Amino acid sequence: MSRSWQAYRRARRRSRQAWLVLVVMALGTVLGLGWFFSNGQFALAEPTVAGPTDVPVFNAAWMKPVTSVHAVPDAKAADAVELLAVKGRAPKGHYSREQFGQAWYDVDRNGCDTRNDILRRDLTEVSFTRNSQCGVASGTLVDPYTAKVVAFQRGSQTSREVQIDHVVALSDAWQKGAQELTPAQRQALANDPLNLIAADGDANQQKGAGDTATWLPKNKSIRCHYVARQVSVKIAYGLWVTQAEKDAMKRVLGACPNQRTVAAG
Repeated sequence: MSRSWQAYRRARRRSRQAWLVLVVMALGTVLGLGWFFSNGQFALAEPTVAGPTDVPVFNAAWMKPVTSVHAVPDAKAADAVELLAVKGRAPKGHYSREQFGQAWYDVDRNGCDTRNDILRRDLTEVSFTRNSQCGVASGTLVDPYTAKVVAFQRGSQTSREVQIDHVVALSDAWQKGAQELTPAQRQALANDPLNLIAADGDANQQKGAGDTATWLPKNKSIRCHYVARQVSVKIAYGLWVTQAEKDAMKRVLGACPNQRTVAAG
């Protein structure tokens, strides 16, 4: 057998081996991409702890109703979105937190400030400061936005671990109708338990003044309730939405057509 023929056969073997390696690598890539787009990306995105699907609003044992501007209809949230006017943002202008009155004012006049009312409502294993039935000293929060378990301890350096989120941020409200409310109505909006949820401090900071179009909770199980709550707050106080915000609300609620609006009492 000539040397040239032997060299040709060796080259053919190496070529087949190279092609086999390429096929195996390509198959592995295809399988890996299939896993990522079917299961993997969602498995990585989902929280490791099952979070709540809603958050309570009112507990008649110690809370009293807050009077809003309008009643929230008992309806499917996806239908209630259509009740919201669509406009552009008004100028932020003279916005400040003070435009919504004293922070954590006891608007329901139950003897406890609003922050402590919400901590008591949303935390478990609650303990109070000495000789008090208002000041929450400690408790445990299963954060609805991230599904993290957060230990709350009252203190100058620790209280910030659990913050009270305005579901409709006050800055967002100011640019979408709250400028037209009276000072008393704005104070009610800022302290209405319908518009308040205890949340992980970092998650609350990440949200900032975001609306549905720019921020949603990482915990997907709470999103339907969260958006329904935003819709309900905006109806209750006559606020409007931008077109992008309305579109985002409809996308979220389209996945849960039976989600109801949320009432305060």
